[in-house]
Amino acid sequence: MRVFRLSGNDIVAVDTLSGLGDPLAGSFAWVACTREELQANLSALQATLHQWGGAPLVDLHVSDLLNRQSPSRYDYTAQYDILVFRRLAASLGGTDTVPLVSASTRSGPPILRRVDTSPVGFVSMEKILLSVHPGDCGVRDAYADKLLQSSANDPRSAGARLPTSPPDLMLRIVNTMVDGFLELRRELNHQLDHWQVELLNPRSRFNNWGALLDARLSLHQLDEVCEDQRCAIQDWTEALKTWPDATAPALSREHDLLQVRSRDVLEHIERVLHHVRRLEQSVETAVQMHFSAQSNRTNDIMRTLTALTAVFLPLNLIAGIFGMNFDAIPLLHSASGFWWAMGAMSLIAAVLIGLFWRKRYIARTDR
Repeated sequence: MRVFRLSGNDIVAVDTLSGLGDPLAGSFAWVACTREELQANLSALQATLHQWGGAPLVDLHVSDLLNRQSPSRYDYTAQYDILVFRRLAASLGGTDTVPLVSASTRSGPPILRRVDTSPVGFVSMEKILLSVHPGDCGVRDAYADKLLQSSANDPRSAGARLPTSPPDLMLRIVNTMVDGFLELRRELNHQLDHWQVELLNPRSRFNNWGALLDARLSLHQLDEVCEDQRCAIQDWTEALKTWPDATAPALSREHDLLQVRSRDVLEHIERVLHHVRRLEQSVETAVQMHFSAQSNRTNDIMRTLTALTAVFLPLNLIAGIFGMNFDAIPLLHSASGFWWAMGAMSLIAAVLIGLFWRKRYIARTDR
């Protein structure tokens, strides 16, 4: 569990919940814990929330925060707002995002992995933000270290970069999660461009349909995740508009900044969603073009075979006639009969090939 106290230009890391003390004017707290820590220290967390001017969490919201399969959603009460936002799951190496595309190998092209996401819950109150993360969440540690480093390096300008309220901090963390989805675009484009080239290459025989199906399922799953994220942020934005107008200029400016930051997060999510849907459409178009090219190639082959069959039909007819078991057949007993028959067959074949070539029944194709 990581606990921080933010006040103006200063951010202080606190070892325990009891170290937060009482809330002061112009300050707020950020409590970041895992689901296991939330379940083990629920009573202490409820007391801290109440001490900092909040209210105990509703049992249903606690269940949502502990649920590993909860979709992205937004809900609220009179005392707090709760936002569940799914992020890319951490890899075994401890980094924040799992690359959808593994490194290419000598045995084949890169492989597109399944999209794996996990929920992060936020409870935003007036003076405290509670965030519930998975046990291997790198977003929490990366953003906390960024805040501490920013405050330590330049205390005078840290106030411009430090969050000013729990909702502001929540939106900044969410924006960091969305940026992880934006970074997938290069990997997705690299893999799908490789498959599109294979699908449209007439010399290659594409047989990696299982991997392509997994890629389409991954894109579809990512589409659903982004759609849930967009709905959650839209609900948050609509709820933000219903907040009472602040009379003080500083509070009014803070409310406007929250709206701007919410729209920025929503715009980033829509960019990811637009890119995923464009990739889905590109894959579908490439598959359709592949089957169209294969159908066209099959038609060319059948046309060539039909023309060759038509060339040999009269030759077979002549051979069949001279193969009849009759004695009185013209040229049968002549010494030059064989050459006359061969010459007639060659002439007929040449005329038919020339005719079919002119009508493009037989044509040279660069494949």
